[in-house]
Amino acid sequence: MACEFEVCLNAGQHASGTEIAIEALDLLGPLEQQMSVFRPDSEISRVNFLAAEQPVEVEPRLFEVLELALTLHRETDGAYDITSGPLWEVWGFARRVGAVPTPEQIAEARLRVGSQFVELDHQRGTVRFTRSGVKLNLGSIGKGYTVDRLAERLTVGGITDFLLHGGNSSVLARGSVGQVPNLPSAASYKLAARGWTIGVRDPLHPDRRLGEVRLENRAVGTSGTQFQFFRHKGRRYGHILDPRTGWPAEGVLSATVLAPTAALADGLSTAFYVMGPEAALTYCHSRPDIAAVLICPARGGAGWEIHQAGLSGEDWTPQ
Repeated sequence: MACEFEVCLNAGQHASGTEIAIEALDLLGPLEQQMSVFRPDSEISRVNFLAAEQPVEVEPRLFEVLELALTLHRETDGAYDITSGPLWEVWGFARRVGAVPTPEQIAEARLRVGSQFVELDHQRGTVRFTRSGVKLNLGSIGKGYTVDRLAERLTVGGITDFLLHGGNSSVLARGSVGQVPNLPSAASYKLAARGWTIGVRDPLHPDRRLGEVRLENRAVGTSGTQFQFFRHKGRRYGHILDPRTGWPAEGVLSATVLAPTAALADGLSTAFYVMGPEAALTYCHSRPDIAAVLICPARGGAGWEIHQAGLSGEDWTPQ
């Protein structure tokens, strides 16, 4: 997953917290082996190799990730699509060597893009492709799913107050940073009620914060192109592609989503980046469990403007 994962907890509160955290982090290897398209012997690579010829049975938890991804594809009118790998490849982002493809190359890649070509058999737990050349890539949801799995291990181990993240862009928090032993009950409750404070970066100046969100028993995912892009003839091209057009998405600088799970937050942050603020906020208004902060270029001038939905004054603090 090409990033660091970190578990934050109060070692004084949980006697075996360090050991349980290490056990959780030990899940990273098996999950990477399951989902990485860069490993030819991974489970997802096996699916990509065989599913156009025959149904392929997958591990039940991985099947759930595929179900979620296809649901998001339908709910976002195709803005979210785990089959957009061929576009990612033709733009050079898979090799970290960006290049503007020809219209013919984009058109050819788009023939192999579309979650409508992925069929899931819920009874048998299998996946099948109805078009040759289709490939799955879980880069936009796999890290969040991994964070969810690590959180499960911490919870099973009795850790009730923690924050963990993958690469800083996928974060999940449980309980509160304020759960400290030996405090009066009133003070402990006051601190615990605040959850964890997470900074939202300025996408134009990543060393600065635009604001903070309060995260309590929720996850947050952020998508942006400040670290993966290239320039060609004076124009900037980011790595988040609109699968409906084949071109890099424009109109959003960063999309931050709060959701019940990190997988859902990750998937929706990518979708919202592609959809733009109007469609993204409409989605949030229909889902009270989803909140978002979108940073967009200012209309008619330099700088940026903030669009947010689903966050109260206590949950979002601009800076």
